[in-house]
Amino acid sequence: MLYPYKQKLYTLNSNLIMKKIFYWLPRLIASVILLQTLYFKFGAHPESVHLFTQLGVEPYGRIGTGIIELILAILLLIPKTSLYGAIGTVGVMIGAIFSHFLVLGVNIGDGGTLFILAIVVLISALIVLYQEKEGLFKLKNKFLPSLL
Repeated sequence: MLYPYKQKLYTLNSNLIMKKIFYWLPRLIASVILLQTLYFKFGAHPESVHLFTQLGVEPYGRIGTGIIELILAILLLIPKTSLYGAIGTVGVMIGAIFSHFLVLGVNIGDGGTLFILAIVVLISALIVLYQEKEGLFKLKNKFLPSLL
């Protein structure tokens, strides 16, 4: 090998690139899905209206959920606020998943797509929480110091 330092530099750059990909990928997946569903919520798409009517919260629940999901998607994309976005996203997705289990059903005429998207967003947000675990522990110690 004529220039061994180039190989080391290449490996260093590859590791840095992979770290950035694994940092941004769950944030982007969750944000894109959250933002994509806003078209249906804010546009009063008939399926969205029917879904929230079944839940008994149409139109305020549909519009309110849309506003919350918009805020969470933005928070997830800002590094300093991604922890708060992930916490909120986990909460909203747990609510969505329980709504599917308890009221709507997994397949609401879409082959289970909405349910699967909620699971994907939940997993992505949990990955972000894991990535931000130091901040999560600081938050826990600030507001719940007596636990663990």
